[in-house]
Amino acid sequence: MHNEHNRVDRNIRLVQLLTCLMFFTFAMTTDAVGSVIPRIIEEFALSLTAASAFQYATMAGIAGGALFLGFLADRLGRKYSIIFGLLLYGVSCLLFAFGHSFALFLALLTIGGVGISVFKTGALALIGDISTSNESHTRFMNTVEGFFAVGAIVGPAIVATLLAAGTSWKWLYIFAAGICIVLVAIASRVQYPATQSNAKRATLGQMVSILKDPFAAGFSLLIALYVAAEVAIYVWMPTFLQAYDGPIAWLPIYALAIFFVLRALGRFLGAWFLGHVAWRAALGIFSLAIALCFVGSLVLGVNAAAWLLPLSGLFMSIIYPTLNSKAISCFPKHEHGAAAGVILFFTAAAAALGPLAMGAVSDLYGTPRAGFVLAAGIASLLCVGLLLNWLLDPAGNRLHMTDKEFGEASAS
Repeated sequence: MHNEHNRVDRNIRLVQLLTCLMFFTFAMTTDAVGSVIPRIIEEFALSLTAASAFQYATMAGIAGGALFLGFLADRLGRKYSIIFGLLLYGVSCLLFAFGHSFALFLALLTIGGVGISVFKTGALALIGDISTSNESHTRFMNTVEGFFAVGAIVGPAIVATLLAAGTSWKWLYIFAAGICIVLVAIASRVQYPATQSNAKRATLGQMVSILKDPFAAGFSLLIALYVAAEVAIYVWMPTFLQAYDGPIAWLPIYALAIFFVLRALGRFLGAWFLGHVAWRAALGIFSLAIALCFVGSLVLGVNAAAWLLPLSGLFMSIIYPTLNSKAISCFPKHEHGAAAGVILFFTAAAAALGPLAMGAVSDLYGTPRAGFVLAAGIASLLCVGLLLNWLLDPAGNRLHMTDKEFGEASAS
């Protein structure tokens, strides 16, 4: 019995490692786009608008895959959806080695985005399978997003190293493909927790049903507001800070790196923090701090923004994984894959449309400050929504009901 218990514990740790490494790997490529785009512009003589498709292609693939294939995690099971998604993503990354046209790269990014959506929804559903309560689900979700945040630091660092050595940026994707081979091997051998089978219900219609659920819609709106605010930082902050004329010359240069580091540190600390503070209070307080960072950057000017905008990363750290966890936890485990797909669709859509709207507003008024006025408005709406969630607790009863399922699964 003792050996069996140890074997189960080892398997759960392996499942957790697999999940964390998947998030780490795709973050390396998705969050390194800003470092690749300048080289793409140079290689293909692109305009800024055309080059920005290097980001939108992946997000379009993720959004489409999440909406139309999110049910696969429930239909095929966690194992096969994860393996299929990893293979699709890994092959698309490997084919970068043989590509020489911008159109082909966009096609590979889109296909890779679909692969990300499939294995990510499977991974998110798997987190629910190995969690014993809503609280443990939220804490592990923050840990997983911590690995994502580290990948977001490593990816741009790899690109910078490759370019400094005179090597093609495409090696980043080849490296990601190599990691995918290891992940597929792990995913093939690991033993997955038993889940309540309901494969016949796992269809596109189930996705539509979840999309109509008021809790899915409410959490999706909050997540979309958060993502639009976060992406505003790593897409447009460097442009906004070009007007910096303060005494610390290196600050605007490393502001984005500081943001990513603070976001990574905050996500690992967030898993601990949520063990001591109620999640609704934590999100309400942190969202207020984010809104103050954005508004303060506008009121105090660009020199202050060089400090305040990177600092917002520390407060952003727990918002997305906690909202994601609570949204998915509003549904029974056999629907976690479809629920994760719906949430991922809104995530990717906001990541694509948010920067696009900021760019359009900035062009209209002839200054990137206008785009950050929009971003500050988005951050303020997020703050209002999370403060109301703290005061009213609209999802409290639903989460209490699903928490019973976690307990029953743990007992069995």
